[in-house]
Amino acid sequence: MTATVTATPVAVITGFLGSGKTTLLRHLLRDPAMGRTAVIINEFGEIGIDHDLIESSDENFIELTTGCLCCKVRSDLVMTLRDMARRRAAGELPAFERVLIETSGLADPAAILQALMIDPELAGLYVLGEVITTVDSLLGLETLDRHRQSARQVAVADRILLTKGDLAEPSPALDARLQRLNPGASRLPVAHGAIAASTLFDERRPGIGTLGGYVPVGAGTRASIAGLAAIDPAAAHDPRIASWCLLRERPLHALTLSLFLEGLMEHCGDRLLRVKGLISVLERPEGPAVLHGVQHVFHPPQWLDRWPTDDRRTRIVFIGEAIPARWISTLLEVLDDDVGREQARHAAGAR
Repeated sequence: MTATVTATPVAVITGFLGSGKTTLLRHLLRDPAMGRTAVIINEFGEIGIDHDLIESSDENFIELTTGCLCCKVRSDLVMTLRDMARRRAAGELPAFERVLIETSGLADPAAILQALMIDPELAGLYVLGEVITTVDSLLGLETLDRHRQSARQVAVADRILLTKGDLAEPSPALDARLQRLNPGASRLPVAHGAIAASTLFDERRPGIGTLGGYVPVGAGTRASIAGLAAIDPAAAHDPRIASWCLLRERPLHALTLSLFLEGLMEHCGDRLLRVKGLISVLERPEGPAVLHGVQHVFHPPQWLDRWPTDDRRTRIVFIGEAIPARWISTLLEVLDDDVGREQARHAAGAR
């Protein structure tokens, strides 16, 4: 009898330099709930997350006394994840049950999400969990103004942690900027990195693709149904990175969705940081198609067996740089009108 393999959740902690990622990670690794967690850090030699971690060690993997496993990435992240899964299966590594990736303060997390989405060897081994972004309550607004990468880190987050709350309360201006950049992300204050692991990694929170868990790697990123429904399509846009929601009452033709995704990939590319949504499709009214994309990578839409709420409108959240919202909505409408007319002509000719 073959044993069932359960995919391992992968969470990403990102945030600009000095925003408190390492302090957060140090606190999390002391939480008993984080036992059997593998931590991947891509700037290992520059930080020390725990006294049990020996920075000068030549070993790739170091097991902490808490049961956590730390890894210093020497090569490609995807290769590291594949190697960890192989070595765990062979009994060469402890049986970790979660992976936590801490990015460099200058890293573009969209590239990491993209890598997780497109590698077929990771599908079934890992599932993508939360994208957590730390923002300095004291200097966050200035950082967002001066550093484009910081805004991108905020834009792709599922949760935003407002750090250094012991030094300063987040200003109304910072709160407003975060709301404009990413209105769908929850925002939580944190002092000294102190937050319970259960608050960040709630595996019971519904995933958009599964209605009860994580979306598999290879099938898209995770987002909440509530987050999609709450986004205000009329929200003000950041001058560099904007988040908006496309709402549509009428169902789309299935062919329209394929043509729409092709158009987005061709014309928007890397400027489209993240897309997530529920699509009402005319040919399949019983449940929506689930759409996920990171930059120019889109996976085939996944289907839900039923609508999670009474709201059956198409709802697509876009987070992008210098992409006119009107152009995207117009593209969708023009394509659907063309497809509808073509199908009507086909049906008339068949008669």
